[in-house]
Amino acid sequence: MIPAVLPTYNRAPLAFVKGEGSWLIAEDGRRYLDLGAGIAVNTLGHAAPELVATITEQAGKLWHVSNVYRIPEQEKLAQLLVDQTFADTVFFTNSGTETAELAVKMVRKYWYEKGDPDRIEILTFDGAFHGRSTAAIAAAGSEKMVKGFGPLMPGFRQLPFGDLEAFRAAISDRTAAVMIEPIQGEGGIRVVPDALLREMRRLCDETGALLVFDEVQCGVARTGRLFAHEWAGVTPDIMMVAKGIGGGFPLGAVLATEAAAAGMVAGTHGSTYGGNPLGCAIGATVMTIAADPAFLAEVNRKAALFRQGLEALVAAHPLVFENVRGQGLMIGLKCRAANTDLVKAGYDAQVLTIAAADNCLRLLPALNIPDADIAEALKRLDAAATQVEAKVAADATA
Repeated sequence: MIPAVLPTYNRAPLAFVKGEGSWLIAEDGRRYLDLGAGIAVNTLGHAAPELVATITEQAGKLWHVSNVYRIPEQEKLAQLLVDQTFADTVFFTNSGTETAELAVKMVRKYWYEKGDPDRIEILTFDGAFHGRSTAAIAAAGSEKMVKGFGPLMPGFRQLPFGDLEAFRAAISDRTAAVMIEPIQGEGGIRVVPDALLREMRRLCDETGALLVFDEVQCGVARTGRLFAHEWAGVTPDIMMVAKGIGGGFPLGAVLATEAAAAGMVAGTHGSTYGGNPLGCAIGATVMTIAADPAFLAEVNRKAALFRQGLEALVAAHPLVFENVRGQGLMIGLKCRAANTDLVKAGYDAQVLTIAAADNCLRLLPALNIPDADIAEALKRLDAAATQVEAKVAADATA
């Protein structure tokens, strides 16, 4: 018999009743150190006092009115984003998947308004993840994502990840846009080289194609800059943001230049819940904290501290780990043992991690994780690795 909750997830046998900073408390009272942060969502940890205060204050005033009316909280957050980024305008959504849908619509409407409606091809990359809607899975193109859901939306062409020559050969004056994550999350914490991002910007300018960055997972201070593309010194025409911007509250945004968004006039897109007063009040608090240079400096300091410990962990367990990769507090442990075995061993060690493609273990802690919790995380990861190492050794002699 099918359960009441549609069984589309292989859920871990854990349920949590309370969160405190970087810690989750299970039903049986056990405390788990959370290095997943709700998949890069809980920017400031669980039950962050600043966000609790914001949501309490706003909940006592106004939750929802719909976009039939002006929403001052939405206007405040939009202005914060415009002031801190390349963007001239912002549309608010409830999720990252919705941002992908709008980004695709915005690209197509851009070319329609320029009198070239057949210019629809968007270049994407192997290993990408842009959400689970029909447009987003067509953009990713992987068999795991698209099998059984055809026919797919046309207009997407997948290229090898990180292959500059393949990209140069593919882009042309018929390319509508290039859509890429500066760092792939689901794809295994794979960082796009800065030189490739800069070449993408140059060739998009040369061909007229729009450049779309998906910063749903790598944005909002996760890498030690407010947005990951800042490391390469380039800006997109359109950017997708979600996850961390709400600090745990469902919130997303599409940021765009005035030129890229020119076709999106009244009636071309909408959302009942998107940009509601409650979500935007929380988002404004998150953005104010995340954009503070002192906060970003701390993210980079903590990342260096964590990375140093992880490098030692990899060296201590060569049968289990291959290397450390990523940027800031978006960290991947490339594994030699099965990453899923490490996730499960982490349950025994009471540390929570997330598996990703390319046999990678994702570490996406709260951006304000205390140094003491980083030290504790390294101990618990070492215990998990020791458990897996014993299994690997036993299998080798069996």
